[in-house]
Amino acid sequence: MHLSMKCSVAVHCLIFMHEARGLAKVTSTLLAQSTGVNPVVIRNILSALKKAGLITVARGTGGAELCRTPEQITLYQIYNALEPDGIPALIGIHACGQRPCPVAQNIQKVLEGPYHKIEHSIQETMEGITLASMLEEFHRCLEEQSHQEGSM
Repeated sequence: MHLSMKCSVAVHCLIFMHEARGLAKVTSTLLAQSTGVNPVVIRNILSALKKAGLITVARGTGGAELCRTPEQITLYQIYNALEPDGIPALIGIHACGQRPCPVAQNIQKVLEGPYHKIEHSIQETMEGITLASMLEEFHRCLEEQSHQEGSM
């Protein structure tokens, strides 16, 4: 079970866009340098975020920027933009219903309820995490890093 790394790269890009607003034109090349991810992958992520209405991307090398406030962007929206199969893809059930084994014939029914609860819980948690809260944590990390470097 894992969240795709595309989600963490997307959050990285969105935080970078927020922090760079008014200071730099945020291009896929700049984001690739910051993330260490191939620019083509970055462009695909930006395309998905744009399609989801989370960012705008100017034609050519115009740069990308948030088109909503950080308070209006949730981790679930980011994840959902990048993972078309959504949360159910995190916890799949193997296909074995045609086998003669009674466990195989019923495992899907047995797991549907618990898995649905897990999916709902994950979605609810992700919807409660905003880009604003992640930015707050980012700034706390910067402050902590600054204090550690200052005490050396």
